[in-house]
Amino acid sequence: MQLRGVTGTADAATTPSQSAAKAKRPRGINWSYTITSWVGFIPFLLFCLLFEILPAVMIIQNSFLDSTTGAFTLNNYRNMLSQSSNVHAFQNSISLSIVTALIGAFFGFFAAYGIYNMRTNWLRNLIISFSSIAANFAGVPLAFAFVSTLGVTGFVTVLLLRWFHIDLYNGLNFSLYTFWGLVIVYTYFQLPLMILVMLPALNALRPEWREAATNLGASNFTYWRRVALPILLPSLIAATMLLFANSFGAFATAYALAQGSINIVPILISFVVNGNVNLDPGLGNALAVGMIVVLLIAVSLYTAMLRRVSLWQGR
Repeated sequence: MQLRGVTGTADAATTPSQSAAKAKRPRGINWSYTITSWVGFIPFLLFCLLFEILPAVMIIQNSFLDSTTGAFTLNNYRNMLSQSSNVHAFQNSISLSIVTALIGAFFGFFAAYGIYNMRTNWLRNLIISFSSIAANFAGVPLAFAFVSTLGVTGFVTVLLLRWFHIDLYNGLNFSLYTFWGLVIVYTYFQLPLMILVMLPALNALRPEWREAATNLGASNFTYWRRVALPILLPSLIAATMLLFANSFGAFATAYALAQGSINIVPILISFVVNGNVNLDPGLGNALAVGMIVVLLIAVSLYTAMLRRVSLWQGR
């Protein structure tokens, strides 16, 4: 009784005007937290500005300038669209990116699902670690590795010829230095990248969804067709767009492997800028802008799919 009386007296001592004043009192800004956050963000912002945004702006600006006079012109884009070799380079690059993205997405998804169902943790971690290394192993070392493996005198080429009398180059007309040879090489880093991207999406599938589908009489095929695949479809499309962008911007591997035998945009830009055929930096900038446009379309679709993924994940 005494405690109730004391509490009632304390509550009565707080007038309605004081309560209103407390409610209207603004919350103080934690300036130390705000300054610390910006200090940590400034280096990343400077990096993006100096090495991503500023070079892109300079490329776009120089693509509208004449290489000799510096005057404003649209001839760079006219030359890019009028020359059949430039258009063919974009066709080859887009075709190569689409094929490798689809192959990597198809086989990478099933590989990721197999890793997702593994119960042996050490083997699962080992495969994920190898995928992390393989996804970043590209460029000249990867090209030389495939030359040593599937080249004219490569290990696998000689092995098939000696043991099984299968001549890849003269009998099957296979060549590592053609379009489909590049597809095989690109798949080496596309497939592990798909595994790394799809594993978080598979881990986000809730067990209750399968249990609910099973309780309602759905088979495993019905569960995947009606529940799992519709949920994973945005992630699959986003991952495929990521593989497309990864392949479209690759340069060192194709240059070291095929150089002038395959006409793709990154190699064409290097020839134009370095003067291997003719020196035309303006055309090189226009070709680079064309690549930026294609990549922006792929990244926009990738971002849109990520937004859809965040809806069913509750983020």
